[in-house]
Amino acid sequence: MTEQTYSGSCQCQAVQFEAELDLDKTVVCNCSRCQRLGWVMAFAPRAKANIAQGATTEYLFNKGRIRHQFCPTCGIEPFAFAQGADGTEMIAFNVNCLDGVDPRALTPRQVDGRSF
Repeated sequence: MTEQTYSGSCQCQAVQFEAELDLDKTVVCNCSRCQRLGWVMAFAPRAKANIAQGATTEYLFNKGRIRHQFCPTCGIEPFAFAQGADGTEMIAFNVNCLDGVDPRALTPRQVDGRSF
């Protein structure tokens, strides 16, 4: 797969987005948050994403480096903000929230977030 534009939303569709993502580069993490949520992540620079609609509520934990965004109505976390290793502003998108994508059909790379 190569980069494509995907759209997605939270469950109630109050928060909607579009992003250029490469679903061959998805990631799953075993940290205390991602494991519980069943996150499958795809990353994009903030410049290649459009948060089209909706206000989110923010949650920070551990070292507070990742700004988790969730819908205040339905509670779904469609994305999170963070900086890449090179300082680029990035967004981690919850592939479970993408329209027309089956995240269980992907083969994500495993990341040991528990050790960070």
